[in-house]
Amino acid sequence: MPIDHRPPVPLERQRGITLIESLVAIVIATLGILGILGMQMRTLSDTQSTVRRAQAIRLIEDLSERTRVNPNAMASIESYVSDFDDKPTPGSCQSQGCSHAELVAYDLGTWKQAVANTLPLGEAKIFLPKAEKNADNNRRQLGVMVAWRNSEKTPLPENPDKASQDCPSDMSCHLQYITVAARCAPYLGAVKDATKYFCAGA
Repeated sequence: MPIDHRPPVPLERQRGITLIESLVAIVIATLGILGILGMQMRTLSDTQSTVRRAQAIRLIEDLSERTRVNPNAMASIESYVSDFDDKPTPGSCQSQGCSHAELVAYDLGTWKQAVANTLPLGEAKIFLPKAEKNADNNRRQLGVMVAWRNSEKTPLPENPDKASQDCPSDMSCHLQYITVAARCAPYLGAVKDATKYFCAGA
């Protein structure tokens, strides 16, 4: 029997990729791109929330400075109490002199307008904390809550004074307490237990 001396024919190698492998690669690439986009959107949302909260803090600091400039702020502390829906008229204290009550209304109205102009659907609430309500002649603090419409709701932390600081359900809020400066010296008047305030130059 004759021997075949011809070299063996090499097996053909597979060329290209199959349709299934292509689909798997496309799906993996798509998932990776979607994951990157999700991270970017989350980063943008967190950045926006941080910026809004920083703006709210600056606005509250502005209100605190306004109370420090007003020498009768402590005597008129209840006049600063305002709900979210309250929109006091600022008046015209820049062009003419104002009484103590008019100055509070001016500061409050101007400040609330700044909140509305700075934050999306921005509004604010000012209240007396629970402990301050019972301290008739020794009130020194105001609770300030600034609310705004955000893409993501940020819940408030648990707080024992929560009943006085409810954040609207469709808003994000920042709560802070400010101390009203005692620029006017309190003293007892002629009527028993009636505290009055002496403000130099007032």
